[in-house]
Amino acid sequence: MTNDEIMTKSERKNNESEETFWDNGNAPIIREEPSDKRVYNLEERTARFGEAVVDFTRTIPQDAVTNRIINQLVGAGTSVGANYVEADDAVSKKEFLKSIGTCKKEVREAKDFLRMAVRAAPELKPEARKLWLEARELHLIFSKIWRSGKNE
Repeated sequence: MTNDEIMTKSERKNNESEETFWDNGNAPIIREEPSDKRVYNLEERTARFGEAVVDFTRTIPQDAVTNRIINQLVGAGTSVGANYVEADDAVSKKEFLKSIGTCKKEVREAKDFLRMAVRAAPELKPEARKLWLEARELHLIFSKIWRSGKNE
């Protein structure tokens, strides 16, 4: 099965609209290669994602609107790793799947707040895009883990 066959209509539509936002009107990109060596340890990868989100939020100009975006983005971005650690230490399959589901939700929320941060500070789009791409990959990883666990 392809990802399009597995996704619901709303997930496909959401994914397409997200791609449109981030592509800058350029031709479709088959695959963007990461500039850094990929980390396959999810605990380390989610921790690095949280750190990168914190660093990114420090570059956002602060005002009443962006302060809320910053708080929400930091909360979502850093909780992905915390929830993954909780999943990794789960004592039952049910607890594991619940925590992985929370990781999936938090990383989607981080993607949304990255988009809002770019709306508030368009000059940050290149850096936000890197974080958004990492968040998208993490979401795909957690979605696959969650679906695989549900189907066992």
